[in-house]
Amino acid sequence: IVYLIPFFCFCRNLGKSGLRVSCLGLGTWVTFGGQITDEVAEQLMTIAYESGVNLFDTAEVYAGGRAEIILGNIIKKKCWRHIYGVFVFCPIRAETERGLSRKHIIEGLKGSLQRMQLEYVDVVFANRPDSNTPMEEIVRAMTYVINQGMAMYWGTSRWTAMEIMEAYSVARQFNLIPPVCEQAEYHLFQREKVEVQLPELYHKIGVGAMTWSPLACGIITGKYENGIPESSRASMKSYQWLKEKIVSEDGRKQQAKLKELNHIAEKLGCTLPQLAVAWCLRNEGVSSVLLGTSNPEQLTENLGAIQVLPKMTSHVVSEIDHILGNRPYSKKDYRS
Repeated sequence: IVYLIPFFCFCRNLGKSGLRVSCLGLGTWVTFGGQITDEVAEQLMTIAYESGVNLFDTAEVYAGGRAEIILGNIIKKKCWRHIYGVFVFCPIRAETERGLSRKHIIEGLKGSLQRMQLEYVDVVFANRPDSNTPMEEIVRAMTYVINQGMAMYWGTSRWTAMEIMEAYSVARQFNLIPPVCEQAEYHLFQREKVEVQLPELYHKIGVGAMTWSPLACGIITGKYENGIPESSRASMKSYQWLKEKIVSEDGRKQQAKLKELNHIAEKLGCTLPQLAVAWCLRNEGVSSVLLGTSNPEQLTENLGAIQVLPKMTSHVVSEIDHILGNRPYSKKDYRS
């Protein structure tokens, strides 16, 4: 199999906003999280950028803020002018500073902008709200950072459908700015939220989906088929939870399904990771899929999913659904 870097990543609107983002983005949780050198980070960003990726996701907690510094240094060094989506989680800090209060949101974003040497970000994402902060305060703070030119749009990350709807209602009630996108985990073994809950929100209030972990922390690559390799992420002490997940009964069943899916990938002339990423992209409600890679070979392979997307016919998707046996049912399915 020859991995060809696509000439460009197709762009899609972020939710029902006018912001056009590449359908594949590069996440920096693994990439710049202290596991690779600055030189490799620059190489990865260059491959992504030259392939048409304009979407880079980072957060102040990745490697204690170092991921933002590396990202900013590379953008400044390369003099890139066409990066439309630099995304920042905001904010998770020490135990005494947790929450989405106005203070934490504004101070957190200011700190991120300073570390990245940027005047603004295109979208700032808010993590799950805590029960101590009123929704009105969160929406007002997000509206403030947009009105101040620190961000162009705001979105949510790991929020429930009810929380997103509450934020939208508060925005409409007080003439504030509502969220345009939700960041959610989405892969072959995690489907309910993106395929059932978010489409309803998209049609009702225009909130799109930006998904992450298309390879389920590496499980879908197939490298755990015969156990836990010593050099894999699951072998690290900090990823004991991932190891337990892989060796569990459900984990073994997933590996058996991946063997069957690999046959489909071979028929399509692609790899299993490319099939998995293309499968995520085939969902019309997904604005962009964030990739997390630690070396150029992985990134080049994953970007090749763009070429697999046209092959994701209804027949292929049905075949995949049959193997997985986990297709969630929406209200539309019940009505039909």
